[in-house]
Amino acid sequence: MAKIRVYELAKELNISSKELIEKLGDLDVSISSHMSSIEEEEADLIRDLFKESKEDTSPKKVEDKNMGVKKEESNEEPVEEGPSIELSGDIIVKDLADQLNAQVSQVITKLISLGVMASQNQEIDFDTAQIIAEEFGYKVILRDTEDDEVDEAEETEEMIAEFQLDYEDDPKDMVTRPPVVTVMGHVDHGKTSLLDAIRHTSVTEGEAGGITQHIGAYSVKVNDKKVVFLDTPGHEAFTSMRARGASITDIAVLVVAADDGVMPQTIEAINHARAAGVPIIVAINKIDKPTANVERLKQELTENGLLPEDWGGDTITVPVSAKQRENIGELLDMILLVAEMEELKANPNRNAVGTIIEAQLDKGKGPLATVLVQKGTLSTGDMVVSGTASGRIRAMIDDKGNRVDKAGPSTPVVILGLSEVPEAGDQLFAVENERIARTYAERIKEMQRERQLKATSKSQVSLDDLFEQIKEGEIKDLNIIIKADVRGSIEALSQSLEKLDHEEVKINIIHGGVGGITENDILLASASNAIVIGFNVRPNLNAIAASKRDKVDVRTYRVIYEAIEDIEKAVKGMLAPTIVEEVLGRAEVRATFRLPNNSTVAGIYVLDGKITRNAQVRLLRDDIVIFEGGISSLKRFKDDVREVASGYEAGLGLENYNDIKENDMIEAFILKEVER
Repeated sequence: MAKIRVYELAKELNISSKELIEKLGDLDVSISSHMSSIEEEEADLIRDLFKESKEDTSPKKVEDKNMGVKKEESNEEPVEEGPSIELSGDIIVKDLADQLNAQVSQVITKLISLGVMASQNQEIDFDTAQIIAEEFGYKVILRDTEDDEVDEAEETEEMIAEFQLDYEDDPKDMVTRPPVVTVMGHVDHGKTSLLDAIRHTSVTEGEAGGITQHIGAYSVKVNDKKVVFLDTPGHEAFTSMRARGASITDIAVLVVAADDGVMPQTIEAINHARAAGVPIIVAINKIDKPTANVERLKQELTENGLLPEDWGGDTITVPVSAKQRENIGELLDMILLVAEMEELKANPNRNAVGTIIEAQLDKGKGPLATVLVQKGTLSTGDMVVSGTASGRIRAMIDDKGNRVDKAGPSTPVVILGLSEVPEAGDQLFAVENERIARTYAERIKEMQRERQLKATSKSQVSLDDLFEQIKEGEIKDLNIIIKADVRGSIEALSQSLEKLDHEEVKINIIHGGVGGITENDILLASASNAIVIGFNVRPNLNAIAASKRDKVDVRTYRVIYEAIEDIEKAVKGMLAPTIVEEVLGRAEVRATFRLPNNSTVAGIYVLDGKITRNAQVRLLRDDIVIFEGGISSLKRFKDDVREVASGYEAGLGLENYNDIKENDMIEAFILKEVER
């Protein structure tokens, strides 16, 4: 019998897919998504119901049904409805006055009569606003704030359906696939060490502060079966990435230190795993420590809804020592056992669908994206699209660094060939041809442009005087532009900063992008009254000049928590820096020389300002910070010099660092004290 997809029927009936799914639910027809198919017989029944519904509510029918009532009330005048306003919840007093076409003083007077003391820049709740509006003769309609997000998601889903990028697979085409395991837990509880023990390769070196800053994907062989691990960061700043990890995973391994117990991030991880509906295996780590207390930890797990199997529950717990590599085999056996129970399947013989785990810009290779293939098989040469990024795959590299031609379900690969850096968490689709990919990407760009146009501004703002402007009522929104070295950092910063909303100011992330801070970023900041935050990146010379010209506040950080703390302090009026950074100058590396002692000296040309011997320097590659430290030597010809001015050449060595390349930039700076 013929079938029809839900979204196609919804389009035919001129209603949203969501509304149709709700109608089908009322008829006890279980539908999982807009991509689901229903029998033609069921579709005909829905068509008939909608046809009857329209006839029942037509003007003639309504009139006929109400004939008696109309005759009895014939002498009464029809009641005219008054004006109405739409509110989405709490509202600033001044904004309410504007909507009511009233003076602020009039609204405040009404509020005082209700016993509410509020200034023009303070928020009042919806119920109070409704009473005030009715006093002025207005009816208030509560607008669902989730509508915009739902519409956005629906529009994207409908586009996916329209371009036939994804669909439900026939069960007979499905085959068993490897499990995808997310490793979660509190910072310092040993997630990375556990993964290291599992795959016998080190991933801890070079990570700032010992914290994993970006999600990685790794596959390992266990008894001739493959298991894919997602290494998700453990600090609350990375909540969104952890949530994303859970949303594409099959099993969550919760790492908890036996000597430390359940911590706030542990509870967050439990909640994310539960929200994703995935089974949890608890790896009780650090059992080799003298202070380890496994029984106490099991009690804490029980208090948080995870009752261990040996206590009569259904949560698998495995005591391990990542350091001593103890019981790692038992943990892997438990993962395979749970995977077997889950009956994980996918169709490998179709156009691929995957999720972007991480993405970044590489100077030599261009945009790189780590993709976890979830359906179908991704091949070199495939045309793919992810959000606004599209392109033909030039090469694929597996997690061991080997080039591969194909990647099936539950396989992580790094792909080359995209037109731009995609968004982490976005889906990636293999498509039939370039035209489909470009058309889809352009439509997504249009949607994003419309959203960006909604970000408006009034007057320029900086962190240093933010609190004063808040107090004076000059600003109610703090717009922020984030630039970072990788997508994961942008997400982490965005999520953390948006949590810092002050009672009198709302934080809006209006743009985020991978790469150095450019003049375009400054122009956008100037137009939208935003500040620019850079994480592991720096502004180029044009951007520095533009920021001075347009008085745009640009802040750069190497540690993510410092950025969060600075904004938090500024919003609360606590920002009072006693030490500030002053950039002295920029130089370009035009040649490199290897010395007999195996150190490298850079031949530099000073483009702007000056480079001084006692300054700190950053080595920038594509405006991304590669190194930060001191100068080991500064020479003009064979003589040591204290400084080199703009327009001059010199030889420069970096302290304990030799990976200098031509076209790198050297930025010299000093830290100086300023009065509070």
